[in-house]
Amino acid sequence: MHTPHQLISLNAGIRFGKPCIVGARITVQGIVSWLASGTSFEEILEDFPELTMEHIRAALAFAADIERRTRQVAA
Repeated sequence: MHTPHQLISLNAGIRFGKPCIVGARITVQGIVSWLASGTSFEEILEDFPELTMEHIRAALAFAADIERRTRQVAA
């Protein structure tokens, strides 16, 4: 089992440095946007067979961590 941040990479040469799933070039933002628009976990996994449920959870955890850090800076 990986920690969420082990499954996310930041590389200036991939997707303009946006956080991506390691080895998949799929952004955290993309996953969160799909879920927000009503796409189910199962639909994402069907559309992107290179992803696992662990990847989706890592993307959500990464996004939540960014939100937490943003609130700390603003306080």
